[in-house]
Amino acid sequence: MTATEIDVLGVGNAIVDVLAEVDDDFLVAEGIAKGGMTLIDTARASALYARMPPGVEVSGGSAANTMAGIASLGGRCAYIGKVAADQLGAVFAHDIEAAGVGFATPPLVDSEPTARCLILITPDAQRSMNTFLGASTFLDSSDIDADLIAAAQVTYLEGYLFDRPEAKAAFFAAADIAHRAGRRVALTLSDTFCVERHHAEFTRLVAEVDILFANEGEARALTGEADFESSVRALAAHCPIVCVTHGANGSVIAAEGKVHPIAAAPVERVVDTTGAGDLYAAGVLYGITTGHDLPTSGRFGSIAAAEAIGHVGPRPRQSLKALIGA
Repeated sequence: MTATEIDVLGVGNAIVDVLAEVDDDFLVAEGIAKGGMTLIDTARASALYARMPPGVEVSGGSAANTMAGIASLGGRCAYIGKVAADQLGAVFAHDIEAAGVGFATPPLVDSEPTARCLILITPDAQRSMNTFLGASTFLDSSDIDADLIAAAQVTYLEGYLFDRPEAKAAFFAAADIAHRAGRRVALTLSDTFCVERHHAEFTRLVAEVDILFANEGEARALTGEADFESSVRALAAHCPIVCVTHGANGSVIAAEGKVHPIAAAPVERVVDTTGAGDLYAAGVLYGITTGHDLPTSGRFGSIAAAEAIGHVGPRPRQSLKALIGA
């Protein structure tokens, strides 16, 4: 893949996901906040992993999942993220390249191991994430490929990356390169706790973002508004395109003074909500970069999200291109 062929370039935390099904009592015993994301250190990662039941290990990371979704839709994409020169790093690189996503970020040597996220899935399909960021946070400005960014229609940035100054600098460098090249920047707020940790910086950044993705909780946390509709209006006042998901109620896309309601796609059984927002973003970004209008792009997002929640794991198991009828 050459730099001139990219529709969307993702920048984020390169993580290997470990998913296991547990009951609510397990969360209580481990002191884990249900439905959120908690950053953990090496010792906690080892201890929690040892107590988890058998699970599934797959390459993950929010923006990486979105790029895998875009590739499944038939889009052209690449990814920038940091792994270590270790076994899990090799697994991550193999998986994302096998999904059809370009990946050439040099690995970290003789330092932190590859990041992993321990995801506990309860019977109500909620996922509680415990993340050891490891090598992923060592992404810095030297890893930012200016040619890729300048060639991509959209550079998609993952809010989780804000948790280390060097990675944050890389984040802003990527946005600056994209805008200087006349390209668009998309941002996902990632997580309510992430918004709370970086509220002032996210508020400032949203005014410079072209396409914003959030769920209801993230939107309310950033705006301080008490309800869904008010938070959407507040975000739309500062960002050209705002996409806010609303669980089983679907989502809305607000742009140019209009709010487009997007129905949730039907799903036979909700198994695991991990990756639903990531694949929703994949569908919307694919639609936008291939010339579809916003309601159609939103429909693509809903179909992709429905595929994700019908099985364990954040990556599509069916061809999303076939599901949307492209």
